Amino acid sequence: MRNSPAYHHSFQNLQENGLSFEHVFERIVTFMKGNPKGHYRLMVGTDSQVHKSQTTFITGIVIQNEGKGVWACIRKVNIPRKMTHLHERISLELSLTEEIVSMFTEERKNELINIILPHLYEGATFTMEGHIDIGAGKRNKTSEFVKEMVTRIESMGVEPKIKPNAFVASSYANRYTK
Repeated sequence: MRNSPAYHHSFQNLQENGLSFEHVFERIVTFMKGNPKGHYRLMVGTDSQVHKSQTTFITGIVIQNEGKGVWACIRKVNIPRKMTHLHERISLELSLTEEIVSMFTEERKNELINIILPHLYEGATFTMEGHIDIGAGKRNKTSEFVKEMVTRIESMGVEPKIKPNAFVASSYANRYTK
């Protein structure tokens, strides 16, 4: 799976294309340095859409300074078949999220935390979340997978968010899968 060419896509947003993860990380650092007293949430989530001959996976990376704006980008991965099995699709969504989360190494996370560290007493905050495009509602087809997927995110040391709080997966990434 790791060696398939689909996995080497770069990141993009409406302003820029072809960003490496290094570029993405630099943009996040710059965004946070712009207001080191902010309330930051770094969120990663993946959504998928089944098309006729392929399934498109979009992983969003969003850094939000609550009430003061966001910087975001996506990475698109196309799997050249219709992935109709829900569990397989959700599992791959999560694997793609995990892959991006793991790029935020301890060193990188510390670099981000160090930006707000001098301002903790003034209320600066930083959290990292993994957004999973599943819901726990009884009528929700995905509810049986919630425990498994939430456990996978937690084991990475990231706070899991499911619907309706998983907006990176369910609305930001979703826009790009169409």
